[in-house]
Order: sequence, then structure tokens, then C-alpha cells
Amino acid sequence: MRIARWNAGTAGTAPGEGFVIGPPGRERLVPFPDGSSVAEVLARGAEHAESLHATAVAGSDPGVALAEATLLAPLVPASIRDFVAFEEHVEGVSAGVEGTSHVADEWYEAPTFYFTNPHTVLAPGESVPIPETRRMDFELELAAVIGGVPGSDGANLDVEAARAHIFGYTIMNDWSARDLQAREMQVRLGPCKGKDFGTTLGPWIVTADELDAFLDADGFLAIRAEAHVRGELVGEDLVANMGWPFPELVAYAARNSRVVPGDVLGSGTVGNGGCLGELWGRGSALAPLEPGDEVRLVIEGVGEIASTVGERVAAPELPPARVRDRARRRTASA
Repeated sequence: MRIARWNAGTAGTAPGEGFVIGPPGRERLVPFPDGSSVAEVLARGAEHAESLHATAVAGSDPGVALAEATLLAPLVPASIRDFVAFEEHVEGVSAGVEGTSHVADEWYEAPTFYFTNPHTVLAPGESVPIPETRRMDFELELAAVIGGVPGSDGANLDVEAARAHIFGYTIMNDWSARDLQAREMQVRLGPCKGKDFGTTLGPWIVTADELDAFLDADGFLAIRAEAHVRGELVGEDLVANMGWPFPELVAYAARNSRVVPGDVLGSGTVGNGGCLGELWGRGSALAPLEPGDEVRLVIEGVGEIASTVGERVAAPELPPARVRDRARRRTASA
């Protein structure tokens, strides 16, 4: 099953939410037959979605042709965690951002992630407005979308329980301003403003069962991922090169915590050119992204998203930190 959100009417009309049905080139977008939203379908879980899909396929609602609609981000995320699960990416991007290629011993111990901004999610095809950066970059990722499981609150899951919470997958582009990222990470925190201005998700959610045929003997998804920049193939990898399979990422996210329907968990950037930062760390002379450049990301079994880099958006000035005298008591008034 493929689940999407879209606009097909005049400005101000509610978005459509439902299934992508039909063969390639003749797909149509059919609303959920019970009027549900994507958020509600995710909360009710995979079995409920399968029932709705059977009703939609057998029903008489013609929906709207995919070619006549504008796809939105396939969900409004409850949260977005972004992992760094590809060793090859860490090797390259550490050199490109920090000046030295290094994979910390701690990387191998647990699948590290950061939280990014769910309020700046972009639709596939939507232009990304960027900060005043001269090192604009993309990141090609596969992301798991969490769904509900009857009887589970999503807390402290083991790996098998975590597997059941993976409703499906979507493509994720974690846009990155590498110069801002490099500065702020010197503080040993972040990334923050180098990342939180935009994350593209799409084109839809492919349910987990659709990718089962690609699982290798170790439980990794052996699907091909490609990155095309300015019309040139710059990166290609197998998602199976992750250090941990997705159920283990979900279990780690839920450790002493909780995952809920609508959470998005990015794999982290694939290796072998999944971003320019890695390629720069390996000596590539590819230019940073500039306004007007197109980035097209393709993941086998899921689809593709193509986005154009927008114009730089100036931010209000903010003064630097003031060094204070560290007094421990207020000075008496004169």
C-alpha cells in the first residue's frame, strides 16, 4: 500500500488523504473510504489500513489522477528523529565538516540520533528556502514511519515489538547548511540551525510489507538509493549498509522513552555520496548547492522526490554572547 496527502482543488480546500492506487503512469489518489486522516490511520495501525485499502480498491470513488494533483508531505510528523547509521557517511562527512576523517568508538556502541524540526517539513517538489549559507547540502535518507499497535504504548520496546511499530517508509532529505553546522557543533551540541530550516518527506508512505521482499538474511533492507544533483548521479548505495536495521533503531528510540504513531525516524545519510559533505571530505570538487539547483533522490521500492533550492532568507541579527562578571549577589542600588 501507498498512503499520500495531496491538493487537487482550489486554494483553501482541505487536502486529500488516502491511498495511491493503480499501475505506474495511471495512478490515482483515492481518499480513505471512512474519511480518516493519515494521522488517524497511522494510530489505528497496519491491519486497519489493510481493511481500508481493500474497501477503497473495491469501491466506486474514482479519486483524482496523480498527475493532476500536487503531493503534500505524506504526514504531519509527531516528531522527527534523525540517526547517523551509515559508517561510510560518518567517515566522509567528519572530514568535510570537522577537517578530520574519524568514526568515534562510541558510534559502534549505539545508534545515535538527534531531534529535528517537525514544523519545517516540506512537500516533495516544494522549494526549500535556505539560510545565508555558502555550504548548502542535502542528505539522502530512508525514514521509518511509526504506527499504532494494539495493546502497546510504544515504550521501552524490544526489537521484535519495535518491528511491529514500523508502519511504513518514506524518503527523507535532511537539508543541511554545513558552514552553520560546523560552527555550532564546536560547542559539542547540535546540530541545530544548520539543519532545522527544512526537511523534505515523500512522495508517500510505502507500508512495511511492500519492502519485505528486499530484506536480506540479517534483516537489513537491500534496496538501492541514488542521489542526483543538477542532473548528475553523485551518490549511490544500498540501504543494507546501515550499521543497524530499522527495528533496532526504533527499539533504541523507545529505550527508557516512547515512540508514538506519526513519529518519523530517519536512517541517516547513506554512504558513497549520499550528501555533498561526505564527498567534500573525500576530496570532491562538486560545488555546494545554490538557489535554482535541483536535487532528485530515488529509493528503490519507495519512489523519488525532486526539490529545487530556494533563495537565501536573511535572518534578524542577533548579538554575540556578553561575557559577564559572574557576580553571585545583586549589587545594592545606589
